[in-house]
Amino acid sequence: MDAKLRAKYEARAKIFKALAHPARLLIVDELAQHGERCVCELTELVGSDMSTVSRHLAQLKQAGIIADDKRGQMVFYRLRVKCLSSFFDCVESVLKCSVRDQQKLLS
Repeated sequence: MDAKLRAKYEARAKIFKALAHPARLLIVDELAQHGERCVCELTELVGSDMSTVSRHLAQLKQAGIIADDKRGQMVFYRLRVKCLSSFFDCVESVLKCSVRDQQKLLS
């Protein structure tokens, strides 16, 4: 693999790593479905303390998945791209296919 191709796949892996946590998936799903949310709303949604949610948000932001906007004391987050909804649809299809395969094995 040449350097350019390696860089491409490393960039992709960075995005997958940022998504590879249930709380971060929940945050992304919430932003995909409902648009912009403040950190306090996301903290309540995730059910963790604000510092933990802030670390999750920082990872998503560093990967380029979300953007933030500070307004006074409040920080609002939004998805940078809308295509993650399609990605989640694809993940659900994979899950359904896996369940069908497991059911066949048990039959």
